[in-house]
Amino acid sequence: MIEKASDATARSRWAPAPDQLPGDLTELIGPTQGTVVLPLHLAWSGLRAFDLSDEKLLLGMYRIVLLNGRREDYTCYLDAAQLIAHWPILRKMLGRGVRTAWEDRFAQLQPAAAA
Repeated sequence: MIEKASDATARSRWAPAPDQLPGDLTELIGPTQGTVVLPLHLAWSGLRAFDLSDEKLLLGMYRIVLLNGRREDYTCYLDAAQLIAHWPILRKMLGRGVRTAWEDRFAQLQPAAAA
């Protein structure tokens, strides 16, 4: 008989592995201005260049990195202050597994922390 993990302890297959998340948000030192061109392993279809002065493009880039990235991508392309500032919107653009993994690891991203 196969036992299932409880919903509270089960990790989504869509969530990043815990060892892929940064240890601290201060590790996120990505660009905050200019145009960023994502590599093909992150953005293999569609738009690859993102003007960070355009909020919609910034949010799109962050979504792509959060969904498709690994630790080195997070630290290279994401900025902690930008992530925290835009998290209320970004969290709605992500699947539950990704959103929960980040919010469980970083108290600053939890909805109660933003209020």
